[in-house]
Amino acid sequence: MINSAFLKPSRWVEPNEKEVLLISDLIGKTPQGEFTIVVYDNSGEPLVIENAPFFYDGTPMPTRYWLVDPDLVAKISRLESTGGVKQVQVEIDLETIQRIHDQYELDRNLLIDAGFMGPKPSGGVGGTRRGVKCLHTHVANYLATGKDEVGKWTLERIEVNG
Repeated sequence: MINSAFLKPSRWVEPNEKEVLLISDLIGKTPQGEFTIVVYDNSGEPLVIENAPFFYDGTPMPTRYWLVDPDLVAKISRLESTGGVKQVQVEIDLETIQRIHDQYELDRNLLIDAGFMGPKPSGGVGGTRRGVKCLHTHVANYLATGKDEVGKWTLERIEVNG
């Protein structure tokens, strides 16, 4: 089902049935909106999907990029559980973090038809307005765009700590 308010990027590739089943297995549920796989690991397994700005039912979806690799998710969860979110906000200034959110929101909003009058997704990375809420979404954003200092910081920490 295509949401007419969503303008697909030129690089958008509809997932086939096998990919939908794979992503459903990786995230533990059937995707509730359109998506495409945008980042693969060296063995060809999906790492990041890009979500449409709306679910099939029209509900706004603020999370544009979603990390789907279970090993990477687990490593980031361990970092978060040991204070990673607080630490990144100490090491990366809030102005830089806000710039990341603003760019994310702008890029996502460019995918929404300018004439659309209904509720729209809001906030930056993962719907966050200020600070850092989730390292997973920042890593997904970094892997997809190469432009997220929080995501880069996170990957550096998990590579060092395993």
